[in-house]
Amino acid sequence: MSAEVNGTREPGGGSDTAPDTAAGRVSGAAGDPVPDPVSDLVPDAASGRIWTVPNLLSFARLLGVPLFLWLVLVEADGWALGVLVLAGLTDWLDGKLARALNQTSKLGVVLDPAADRLYILVTLIGLAVRDIIPAWLVVLLVAREFAILPIGPITRRLGYRGALPVHFIGKAATMCLLYAFPLLLLGDHTGAIATGARVVGWSFAVWGTGLYWWAAALYWWQTRQLVLADRAGRGAAASAGGPPGPDSDPDPAGAADPEPGRDRGPGDQKGAETTR
Repeated sequence: MSAEVNGTREPGGGSDTAPDTAAGRVSGAAGDPVPDPVSDLVPDAASGRIWTVPNLLSFARLLGVPLFLWLVLVEADGWALGVLVLAGLTDWLDGKLARALNQTSKLGVVLDPAADRLYILVTLIGLAVRDIIPAWLVVLLVAREFAILPIGPITRRLGYRGALPVHFIGKAATMCLLYAFPLLLLGDHTGAIATGARVVGWSFAVWGTGLYWWAAALYWWQTRQLVLADRAGRGAAASAGGPPGPDSDPDPAGAADPEPGRDRGPGDQKGAETTR
């Protein structure tokens, strides 16, 4: 699971005085940099390449999502487990290759967590249809996704692209769930191995669900830090008489010269008053 460019500020996005978290700085009242409390949340921007080896592995993993769901629904559990194992291997491998080959990309940091979420979603659907997991577990995990849904619009309003970086707790939660579901699928059979798989699977499921919600709380905390840093940057610039924010009117009188550098003619005064 990759961490997610995300969070890198869009050129011209947000206020000119908002925190430059990519650089880990916020402009102070006198132009002096002050520490940004959320500088570690936003990694350096990745490349815009699409056709990289890690991205091809992520695409292959996405193609396995509908296949896995179909195999679960027709109770071809052996093949379904095989697809999950391959998905897990490609998930681990694409991150390793992205770093080793210096092929971290903006698309990759979106594809990787998207594939993880899709596998969790289709596994929930398949296991719930077969009555392997209860409805309350499905509700808890789906509700968590809705709980973090507003974070994207908030960070985009502040001028950041994509999502927040994936937290370690979020990675651990996803790992637990991706271990839990195949074990629960294996546990839907008889025998000592199935019984052991069921016990271990439920342990991973409970821990994964708890960590999933803990990660959601951390993402909201990170978002709050970004909002506070943005307000601090605006306040520092305002107290120093810096450039106005994006919502202010830089020409409240409406008398700005439409062509800077040209002497205002006699007729321009009236025109400036009536053409706002």
